[in-house]
Amino acid sequence: MSDTILSQLPAEYNGELLPSIREEFLKSEKTIVALDDDPTGTQTCYDVTVLSSWTVPLLVAELKLKPSILFILTNSRSLPEKDAVQLALEVGGNLLAASEETGRAIVPISRSDSTLRGHFPAEVNALADAVNMRGAIRILFPAFIEGGRLTIGDVHYIMEQRTLIPVAETSFAQDASFGYRHSDLREWVEEKTKGKTKASEVTSISLEDVRIGGPERVYEKLLKCKAGETVIVNACSKKDIEVFVMGLLTAERKGQKFLCRTSATFVPIRAGLVSGKILVPQKEKVSNGALVVVGSYVPKTTSQLEHLLNKKSHQPIEVNVTELLQPGDHLSYLSSIVQQANKWLSDGKDVVIYTSRRLETGSDADESLVINRLISDFLVSIVKGLTVRPAFIVAKGGITSSDIASKGLASQRALILGQIIPGVPVWKLEEKSKFPGITYVVFPGNVGDATALAEVCEKFKPGPVNVQEGI
Repeated sequence: MSDTILSQLPAEYNGELLPSIREEFLKSEKTIVALDDDPTGTQTCYDVTVLSSWTVPLLVAELKLKPSILFILTNSRSLPEKDAVQLALEVGGNLLAASEETGRAIVPISRSDSTLRGHFPAEVNALADAVNMRGAIRILFPAFIEGGRLTIGDVHYIMEQRTLIPVAETSFAQDASFGYRHSDLREWVEEKTKGKTKASEVTSISLEDVRIGGPERVYEKLLKCKAGETVIVNACSKKDIEVFVMGLLTAERKGQKFLCRTSATFVPIRAGLVSGKILVPQKEKVSNGALVVVGSYVPKTTSQLEHLLNKKSHQPIEVNVTELLQPGDHLSYLSSIVQQANKWLSDGKDVVIYTSRRLETGSDADESLVINRLISDFLVSIVKGLTVRPAFIVAKGGITSSDIASKGLASQRALILGQIIPGVPVWKLEEKSKFPGITYVVFPGNVGDATALAEVCEKFKPGPVNVQEGI
């Protein structure tokens, strides 16, 4: 079925667009600011700063540098909707103030984990209010090329072993807090807006529009959109995204305003930049072991963890979530884990700390988020308690990697170095963090095959150094 669907698609648009997009973007003298509800959105960028704090002075300092792209890690996916809305209003308000103070115009983008899991439309609407873009056209762009997420005929798919699976048939759609029933994006919008926006009211940019009509056809359709309208975009290649962005830029010149809710692939292309750099890191010989922390529960993460444990390359420490959720004082439990991890790390042994694999959920979405928060807070407390600096740190899962970076390691700023494997970004944390300048790997729960986690850990062991551009 997958081969049939893909073989029937029109050929990609013929033309080199990325240099023109870059030229147009540089002329605009703007900074793309991606508000990311999950740190895995950085997986397609390199040489870009990511912030986990958003005070006006910090934003002013960054905008004065006139970067093409700036990420702000909000981790709003871990919050109840009302708190996520307040956060979006706060971050957006601070961004607007910083933009006005520096004179640096911004292009806000709402970047969401898997794009379809998160607080939509509430979070996007709050951001629009905060940055004076209430009437902006909402662009929904979930295609994530590096992760095999494609949109064809308005249906969003995940490519698994050369098979296209509609997303509503996957584990992601069963998420306790952000589940959904529809793979057709028009119907998904109606579902998530609780019927306020009907599927028939959603505009679609089709692959025929993109590949046959090109930027001109995209521009024509966007120009006809009304204020506040929702537009979904079909795409299954980076070239498709380039065509859409070129059409969007033309429509912007004619006065249309857009607020995008997107995947990670979209962000660098919006600035006319090549997506990604594969980084083979400098492998310095250190006496301490490395640390892996696994919090994600998706099946792909579990299979990767099982493979790593079967290799017996890491000393295992399981966090018993069932025990953790019982009433009582867990300080002694926490202390025992920290003590054991410190000892093994100082002995030069690699350590993997992971949550027990039974998924614990609440009676409703908010209660499930509370459980997720409790588990994440415990993992953060473990990292806070470490006194031995690991050789490097790998954090598996979006909320896990966000909380450990910002809370466990007290890092407000990091530099995205590139990807250790496609879709897995590597950060260098700031000197003010708990372990100054440490290499930090943000490993999304849904990326890679069963051997990927072990492969990433292996890549940091001493050996030759090489940097390969592109993906």
